Amino acid sequence: MRSSLHRRITAPLALAAIAGLALTACSGGPGATTNEAGAEGDGVVTIYGTIADTEAKLLEESWAGWAADNNIDIQYESSKEFESQISIRAQGGNAPDIAIFPQPGLMKDLASRDFLKPAPAAVEANADENWSADWKAYGTVDDVFYGAPLMASVKGFVWYSPAKFAEWGVEVPTTWDELLAVTQTIQEKTGAAPWCAGFGSGDATGWPGTDWVEDLVLREAGAETYDKWVANEIPFTDPAIASAFDSLGEILLNPAFVNATYGDVASINSTPFGDVAIPVSDGTCAMTHQASFFDGFITDAGGEVGPDADVWAFITPSVEAGGQAVTGGGEIVGAFSDDADTQAVLEYLSSADWANSRVGLGGVISANKGLDASKATSPILQEAIKILQDPDTTFRFDGSDLMPGAVGAGTFWKGMVSWINGTPTSEVLTSIEAGWPSS
Repeated sequence: MRSSLHRRITAPLALAAIAGLALTACSGGPGATTNEAGAEGDGVVTIYGTIADTEAKLLEESWAGWAADNNIDIQYESSKEFESQISIRAQGGNAPDIAIFPQPGLMKDLASRDFLKPAPAAVEANADENWSADWKAYGTVDDVFYGAPLMASVKGFVWYSPAKFAEWGVEVPTTWDELLAVTQTIQEKTGAAPWCAGFGSGDATGWPGTDWVEDLVLREAGAETYDKWVANEIPFTDPAIASAFDSLGEILLNPAFVNATYGDVASINSTPFGDVAIPVSDGTCAMTHQASFFDGFITDAGGEVGPDADVWAFITPSVEAGGQAVTGGGEIVGAFSDDADTQAVLEYLSSADWANSRVGLGGVISANKGLDASKATSPILQEAIKILQDPDTTFRFDGSDLMPGAVGAGTFWKGMVSWINGTPTSEVLTSIEAGWPSS
């Protein structure tokens, strides 16, 4: 899945600059311009990204006070064509000062072609202090650090009703086998399919299935195999990937287990992913699998999210009890300029101060270790922050976002749709692997 929620559910802005921030006061605070920075700045820093609409306004608000204090005019521009335009602009000499990359692979491509500037020492220091080694690695190319993480998301939550679980006499599972046992128990007690699922997402139909597969590859085969798979050192046709599909099939291809309130297995493809919030909220669907952002859909459907509320969530369990491996998404911030003002903005965006500012405005989280989890505006976002900050958590970026677009947003999505429609796993895996570029 593309790492930022606005890429999936919000109509992005057309290519248009959003007004810069008003400037007042004197410099100071984290990321303040110093004489040790690069070339003298001109007082304006341009930022280009995919974050749009309400999220863009909150992004601007998050840095407004700091920008005014430091007399820097931050001008943010959003585009639904970011992935193609950022390369064109870089090659044409019209790059922004800073880009917010929703896929680490795109950032690494531009860095490998020497378009991006290595991150300033102060930014790398912030990354070392505030982020895990896993996260820092996503901004590193050939041992050179180019970009610090920004926001994050946690995937792999299983959403359920605490009251219904109590009524059915089942507890939150701690292993994959226990999850299957809970599923079987609910089915036997209710006579209904416990799971509801929706892969529908317009031209992106199928992406929720890729999130499921990524969860299972990481949990079953481990981080090393996951990394090799994402880099195509292990192909989709490898037994480890086939095993993940087989495990997922125990739920999604079993007509006794899906698709609650919607129909048979095939209805998964035609069901919009956000629509399943309705049966989860009213209790007619026992469980669904979706990322941390799903609490907004639950709320919109009239449900309340919390440990003792209508709906709560637990992370898809590992094969063995006690394991905590999660997939997620986020953004990496890279720069095409290294003047003093740009360096100051980069330092601020990589700081705990900025993370607390943005998260406190609502709707997003960060894996920044200096973030106060209580700043998050919902219980599930607070829980997601704790998971990301836990030193025992193994985090891996969404696999399809790390793969070339022809695979991650192409044959992988299409393969999930075909698989749900009944195409044998071996054929699906062969067709997905065929999308991998030859060079």
